[in-house]
Amino acid sequence: MQQQAPSNFLPQAIRTVGAWAVTLVLFFPLGWLFLTAFKTELQAIHVPPLFIFEPTLDNFGEVQRRSDYLLYARNSLITSLGSTILGLLIAAPAAYSMAFFRTKKTRDILMWMLSTKMMPAVGALVPIYVIAQTAGMLDSLTALTIVFTLSNLPIMVWMLYSAYKDIPNEILEAARMDGANLWTEFRHVVLPLSVGGLASTGLLCLVLSWNEAFWALNLTSAKAGTLATLIASYSSPEGLFWAKLSAASLMAIAPIVVFGWFSQKQLVQGLTFGAVK
Repeated sequence: MQQQAPSNFLPQAIRTVGAWAVTLVLFFPLGWLFLTAFKTELQAIHVPPLFIFEPTLDNFGEVQRRSDYLLYARNSLITSLGSTILGLLIAAPAAYSMAFFRTKKTRDILMWMLSTKMMPAVGALVPIYVIAQTAGMLDSLTALTIVFTLSNLPIMVWMLYSAYKDIPNEILEAARMDGANLWTEFRHVVLPLSVGGLASTGLLCLVLSWNEAFWALNLTSAKAGTLATLIASYSSPEGLFWAKLSAASLMAIAPIVVFGWFSQKQLVQGLTFGAVK
């Protein structure tokens, strides 16, 4: 039997090597962060860098002794979950009306909402800070939750809009012929058929809120500070404590990394809604 020449071996090998190279580049900072978290301060700034050393857990203990890690983690959890739930409550009906009751201005509204994400956050810092200060909401979880919600709302509306567009109109027409009103149609038809889209949108916005640092650093201090505030506290006039900073960063990202790993399928699905027709 004549054996077929492996004509596709070279291109496939190049793609494999390229994929591994990109993966190593992307994961190198995380790997270096992990190693540094288990070094002493002297080992962390050693030149050349140390890859073989005796690991220590002192940095993690120092992070907990210096600041209340559980308090910052609780604040991150409250603001992330709160902004995600509040955003879904607003974005779900908004996307429903745009997907199934389109007007001439629907596309323009969607593009305007998306364009707000193109503005640097610092451009809105002064008015939002003044509003929060006037309302007595500085360094509060409520203000941070509202800002996180408004920041993620355009993305949530767009993702749910794409998810709703995949629902066949015939199903909705059948429900209307059976006498379903708007609330019944939305609750008993649209929502059950878009559970995957809702889950993907919620997961993505939970990750974005958890990782948000700009607003947390500018609107909070000790009382409502999130894990981003905890990380920033290891920058001092004396310099950066690289080992302790790495330990605090690892403790901050570990929960969301584990969470994202187990929900990666839903996250990828949410990012690719409407990409293939």
